[in-house]
Amino acid sequence: MFPPHFHHVRQDVTRHLQRLIQINTTNPPGNEIRVATYLRDVLREEGYEPLILESAPGRANLVARLKGTGEKPPLLLMGHTDVVPAEPEHWTHPPFGGEIHDGYIWGRGAIDMKSLIATQLVLMVLFKRAQDAGESPLKRDLIWMAAADEETGGALGAGWLATHHPELIQAEYALNEGGGSGYKIGDQVYYSCQTAEKGFARFRLTAHGDPGHGAIPHRNMAIVTLAETISRLGNTPLPLHITETFRLYIDRVAATQPADLAKGLQTLLDPHQFDHALANLPLTPYQKRYLNSMARNTATPTILSGGSKINVIPAEATVQVDGRILPGFDRADFEHEIRPLLGTDVALEWLDYGAAMEAPVESPLFEVITAVMKTHQPDATVVPLLLTGGTDAKHIASLGTHVYGFAPILWEENPGLINTVHGHNERISIRALEFGVRTLYEIVYHFCQL
Repeated sequence: MFPPHFHHVRQDVTRHLQRLIQINTTNPPGNEIRVATYLRDVLREEGYEPLILESAPGRANLVARLKGTGEKPPLLLMGHTDVVPAEPEHWTHPPFGGEIHDGYIWGRGAIDMKSLIATQLVLMVLFKRAQDAGESPLKRDLIWMAAADEETGGALGAGWLATHHPELIQAEYALNEGGGSGYKIGDQVYYSCQTAEKGFARFRLTAHGDPGHGAIPHRNMAIVTLAETISRLGNTPLPLHITETFRLYIDRVAATQPADLAKGLQTLLDPHQFDHALANLPLTPYQKRYLNSMARNTATPTILSGGSKINVIPAEATVQVDGRILPGFDRADFEHEIRPLLGTDVALEWLDYGAAMEAPVESPLFEVITAVMKTHQPDATVVPLLLTGGTDAKHIASLGTHVYGFAPILWEENPGLINTVHGHNERISIRALEFGVRTLYEIVYHFCQL
């Protein structure tokens, strides 16, 4: 089913990823216009008429469309072209070199997410060539959005497009980043498909006190008051909430595990036993932390400020807190949970807010993803994922689109490398890149011919 001469496809996706990494789109400042121009030029050579839309000077978003028969609503392929900063002195190979070493392409964005942009570019080319060669057109229009600014919230990228040009990206379903990484629990291999994503509700806490000399301390010190509040936030878990995605995740993982582990996993669905059960499961520390975050709203203190001189007691101290909220909850619900931990001596100021999203696990697209992955990895299981961070999914979901995160990375190539995302020495194997192209091509093809 996959197009012939795959060797050339592998060469193309490798070449595109190398070039995309070499175009530095660190955000800020972003300057995604350079990537958008590169993508536009490749697409024009194939007969597309892509649009570049700038939300601000240099902050470019690209949209392209392959017309289908229109029997079904469109499918949107979505991604972002900006990357987070890199510290070259901590890298083995230059972060913007796109160099190949030992079968791996190195560079910032190799996983997050210029590899998916390169893959989506190749898919758009392959489907256009197939249609031009006389193959039956897809039943759905295939839309591609390569957006700016995701790494700082998407206000100049997907959020801007959803607000100002929704007609260009309106679709029934979308394929995004956020899932697809292979991993193991015990001897069983899993691939995550993101079906839900936490929202965010970030805030600032300010404590006031009496200023004075550091040599003569007193009881009403702003930093001490704030520290006590931070301690409560950091050491008091918020209430448990079992979302539909979390329940289905546990059910599907438990169904593939030995009886003892399956029983322990199912116990996580009981809020009264969750903490004890999680502590006793034979999982990695990271897996336990992630499961805990999937089942709770969280409030994480991240930025502290207060005082300007070591011998001066400041009159004010502040902390910024990264709040993450589950599907089904809003900012008012979240405030109701955190208020008892703040006390009466600190002031709360909301900074920004974005709603959570949740797409149905029981859907034609999820079924196609599962079926295709079964042909490539017969012993693996596709499971729904509630992403505790954030992507551009929230912006597209606001248009009524069901967004699924699936950028497959072959599990054998994955251990440890996913931790290089936003870190040092980010890289992806050419083998994993090839796997992603093959599987996503088949997913898009089968879904668009349903």
